[in-house]
Amino acid sequence: MKYLVAGLGNIGDDYQDTRHNIGFMILDALANVSNISFTDKRYGSISEYRFKGRIFVLLKPSTYVNLSGKAVNYWLAKEEIEPSNLLVLMDDIALPFGTLRLRPRGSDGGHNGLASIIQVLGTQEFARLRFGIGGDYPHGLQVEYVLGRWSKEELLQLSGRIETCHEIIRSFGTAGMERTMNQYNNR
Repeated sequence: MKYLVAGLGNIGDDYQDTRHNIGFMILDALANVSNISFTDKRYGSISEYRFKGRIFVLLKPSTYVNLSGKAVNYWLAKEEIEPSNLLVLMDDIALPFGTLRLRPRGSDGGHNGLASIIQVLGTQEFARLRFGIGGDYPHGLQVEYVLGRWSKEELLQLSGRIETCHEIIRSFGTAGMERTMNQYNNR
């Protein structure tokens, strides 16, 4: 079985370690603990992670978050992976910090990267793991908050939540959507 795991984020030093780049951070941490590395290819950086007979193609799109659909569509086609085996990792301001929500389908929820993927693929029928970044920002400053760096308090908890994301990725590929949602969505 082969899966595409797309971690959303923006390329460049200005965006590194920002809330909006949690998808990149999750995949970078997984690559680091697994002794694998990313290679720059068309529309993104790619790596391959193997676990229990499953192949996870890890994608960090280079198209910026708002155009993620182009990269996801290209790599689904190139790797001959069905959208049912796609998992998108993304930030969510509607969830409290550190809350993880795995869903098998749904709307974009106001997330431009997810909207791009839905529009290009022509379907909402793919999995997404929403990583709560909280919404504690003054009115009108959403963009600054999302593109801002983590607070000291958030940084203390971040690595543990990222490790849980790795467990969810592995479980998604080995145990399936329902069992993984039941195990992790209420933790």
